[in-house]
Amino acid sequence: MGQTKIEAYEDPAGGWGSAKSLVEILTREEIPVSGAALLMKQNKPAGFMCVSCAWAKPEEPSTFEYCENGAKATAWEQTRKRIGPDFFARHTVTELLGWSDYDLEEKGRLTHPLRFDPVSDRYLSVSWQEAFAEIGRELRALQPKSVVFYASGRASLETSYMYGLLARMYGNNNLPDSSNMCHEPTSVGLKQSIGVPVGTTVLKDFESTDCILFFGQNVGSNAPRMLHPLQDARRRGVPIITFNPLRERGLERFTNPQSPLEMVTKSSTRISTQYHQLKAGGDIAAITGICKALIATDREAEAVGQPLILDHAFITEHTHGFDEFVRYCDDQEWPVLERRSGLKRVDLEAAASAYGYAERVIGIYGMGLTQHRKGTETVQMLVNLMLLRGNIGKPGAGICPVRGHSNVQGQRTVGISEKPELVPLDRLKEQYGFEPPREKGLNTVEACEGILSGEVRGFVALGGNFVRAIPDTERMEAVWRRQRLTVQISTKLNRSHLVHGEVSYILPCLGRIEIDEQASGRQAVSMEDSTSCFHGSVGVASPVSDQARSEPWIVAGLAKATLAPNPNVDWDAWVGDYAKVRDAIEATYPAVFKDFNARLFQPGGNHKPLAARERRWETETGKANFKVPAGLDEDPDLPARSAEVLDLITLRSNDQFNTTVYGYHDRFRGVKGTRQIVFMNEADIARFDLSDGASVDIVTESADDRVRAVKNFRVVKYDIPEGNCAGYYPELNVLIPLWHHDEQAKTPAAKAIPVRIMKAAASPPEK
Repeated sequence: MGQTKIEAYEDPAGGWGSAKSLVEILTREEIPVSGAALLMKQNKPAGFMCVSCAWAKPEEPSTFEYCENGAKATAWEQTRKRIGPDFFARHTVTELLGWSDYDLEEKGRLTHPLRFDPVSDRYLSVSWQEAFAEIGRELRALQPKSVVFYASGRASLETSYMYGLLARMYGNNNLPDSSNMCHEPTSVGLKQSIGVPVGTTVLKDFESTDCILFFGQNVGSNAPRMLHPLQDARRRGVPIITFNPLRERGLERFTNPQSPLEMVTKSSTRISTQYHQLKAGGDIAAITGICKALIATDREAEAVGQPLILDHAFITEHTHGFDEFVRYCDDQEWPVLERRSGLKRVDLEAAASAYGYAERVIGIYGMGLTQHRKGTETVQMLVNLMLLRGNIGKPGAGICPVRGHSNVQGQRTVGISEKPELVPLDRLKEQYGFEPPREKGLNTVEACEGILSGEVRGFVALGGNFVRAIPDTERMEAVWRRQRLTVQISTKLNRSHLVHGEVSYILPCLGRIEIDEQASGRQAVSMEDSTSCFHGSVGVASPVSDQARSEPWIVAGLAKATLAPNPNVDWDAWVGDYAKVRDAIEATYPAVFKDFNARLFQPGGNHKPLAARERRWETETGKANFKVPAGLDEDPDLPARSAEVLDLITLRSNDQFNTTVYGYHDRFRGVKGTRQIVFMNEADIARFDLSDGASVDIVTESADDRVRAVKNFRVVKYDIPEGNCAGYYPELNVLIPLWHHDEQAKTPAAKAIPVRIMKAAASPPEK
C-alpha cells in the first residue's frame, strides 16, 4: 500500500499522468513489451474488445484505440503472475480472508480448477471431470428455485446465451447480473418512458450534437475514451453542461495523450462550459428547475409572438402526459428547488437557456442518477427534459446512459434476466423442446434476501466478485457460508472465493484477450456496447494455462453434468464452433441478430434496431410518456436529515474498475497509499470539530437498529457540497442497508447513504 500521501493534483485528465500510469502497471505486471503490443490490437476490428467499460468503438479506430483504464484492465488480466495449487498450499483460506482486494487479485491469474477442503482450510487442485461430476450431483440434489446463476457483465454474448439457457433448463429464472447493481433503473425507467430499455444515441450523434448534458458520470475514471468525442465537440463550440456533486477532472480539462502536440505543449481542452455541483440526490430538483424555466420562457415567447422554446409539434404527435407534467413543474417553488438541488435559480436558468437554444442535445448520465431510492424516477426526469424539445429520435440527440461493464447491456439482450417477460420463452420452448419456467426469478437484492432467509442454497457465478459488490457486506458474509454449494468461474482470486459454501469450487477461465482454440479452430466472441452496437472480438494472447478453459466450454460442462440430455441442444457442437451459438441466438432473436455471423466484424459494429430511434414508441400509450415524479427527493424515506447526518456517496478511484483495485493512487483526487478515505466539505469538518487528516468512524444512520460502521477512515478536505461526503466502493458497501434500494428496480442506493461521522474511538495503527 505504501505511505499515505494527500496532495492536490493540478494536471488535466489524460496527458503525461495517464502515460506514466500506463507504464507503471505494465512494468508491475511484468509485461512492459508484450503488454504494449497487445494494446495495439485493443478495440480493433481484427483484435479484441476492451474488457473494461462499454463505451462505443469507432468505425475507424485510431492507432491507440484505448484509454488509461482500458490499458490497466488489459495489463491486469495479462499479468505474468500466476496462482496455482502451490499458492494455496502456502496459504489457508482463513489467512487470505485478511488480505485486501488489491493483494488478492495482484497475485496473478488462476491456473487450475480447485475445490475447497474444509479439513486443511485450503483450496486443492481437482480435475475438470471431478469438478463437473460433483457440481452436477449437488445441483441435481438442490431444488431449482434455491439456486442462483449470477452473471458478471464481462461474459460474451455467446456465453451469456448458453448460461441463460442452462439456468432455464435447470428450472429457474434466477439470473441476476451486474445491471441489477448499477443501471437497472435505466432498463425500467426508459422502457416505461420511451419503450426501449437502453439509450438511443450512437457514436455518430456526437459529431452533430449542439449541446451535451452530463449527470452523475465520471468520464475521466469510468469511460475515458468518451473524452475524445467530448473534446471534438468542445472544439466545435458545443456547450457541455455538467451536474455532479464532486468536481471530477475528466469533466474539467483533458489533454489527449494521443496528440503529440498536446503532450509536448501540455495544452488541454476545457470540457464543461457550465459545472453545477448539486447535492447528492438533488437531480430531480435540478431537472425540475430547468424544465420549469423552459416552460416559463416558452410562455413568454408565445406572449410576445417570438419563436417558441418547446417543440410543441413533437409533443402533440409523439408524447403523452405533457399537461400533467407542466402542472407539476408549475407547482414547484423556486426556494424549494434551490434548497433540494443545492443550486441557485440563476444557475438552473442558465442551463435551461443553453439547452433551449440548442437544436440537437444529448443527455448523458451514470450511476449518480440510478443509485437512489427514486433512481428510476430520476432517469425518467431526464427523459422528460429531453422530450420537451424533441431530443429523442433525431440525429445528434438522444438519451445516453453510460454502462460500466463491457457487455452488461448485451447480456440482457440475449436473455440474462430474472424477468420472464423480457425473454422470448415461447421461442425457447419451440427451439429446444422444454418448458421454460415462467415465474419471476431473483435479482441481486432478492438473491441476498434469499441467502439471509436460507431459501437460497446454491450460487453459481459467471465471473465477478459478488460478495464484495453487494450492499450490507458484513451481514451478508456472516450468512453466506450456510449455502450448500458455491461455484466461481473466474480469472483471478477475489473475496467471493474465500467466503464460500459447504461445497465450493473455483473454475479458472480464459480471458477475452486470450486465444480460444476449439474443434473448428480459433474462436471469436461478441459483445454489445453502451450504444446498442454489437462487435466481434478475437483473442490474441497465449492462454494463461493448459488447465484454464473458455467460458462457453465451462458452461457447457456444467450443463452436461447437471441436465438430462436434450436432443435439441448439442452443447459439444456449440463449444466446437461458437458460430453455431450465434446461429442459435439469431434463431431466438431474429429481428435483433439478423445475419449475425455475416456481420460480426462489420466496421463500427452492428447496430441493434431500436424503435425509439425512429420515433416509434413501444409503450402502453403508444407514445413517449412524460412521467411525473412523486416528489423532489430521490431518497425520501431516509431517516430525517439533521445537522449531524451527512449523505455519503460511494465512488471509484482513478485506480480501479468496479471491485478490481489496480493500485492505491487516486491521481485526480490527490490520494495515494490508502483507500480508507472520507472526502468532506470544509464547513462540515469544522462543524463536527474535526480537522483535515483526522481519523474518524463512519456509522450508518438507519431505522432498522443494525450497526453498520467502518473505523479509522481519514478525513480529506474536498470540494464537495456541504451536507455530503464521499468514499470508495466497495470498502463502504458495508454501510449500505440491503433494503436501501431503488423502489422499482431494486438497485442499491449507493449515492445517498445517511451516515454520522465521529472521531475515531482509537487511533489507527502505524503503517
